[in-house]
Amino acid sequence: MAEAIELPLFFVGAEETPIFFANLMVVQHQDREFILTFGQYSPPLVLGSGEKAVEQIKNLPYVPIKVVARIGMTPERLKEVIQVLQENYNTFQERGGEEG
Repeated sequence: MAEAIELPLFFVGAEETPIFFANLMVVQHQDREFILTFGQYSPPLVLGSGEKAVEQIKNLPYVPIKVVARIGMTPERLKEVIQVLQENYNTFQERGGEEG
């Protein structure tokens, strides 16, 4: 049997990778995979007020959502993500972060 060799892991290029704000998320799953889609949308620009604004909104076919990332993972990896997010959120709250 081969000897196990441990090598350190290092994120290469993390500082140069842009950070995108996401205010919408969709999660899909099938068999042995989860797909997380993160998006960003803004309210449509509506000029005027009252009936003019309502009419403009009614004439919009949709509100566009810019997809900023799609990530696929196994159920096991998703459980790890949930745990890490919960731990970080708990730390955030302990340090006086907002409730929500």
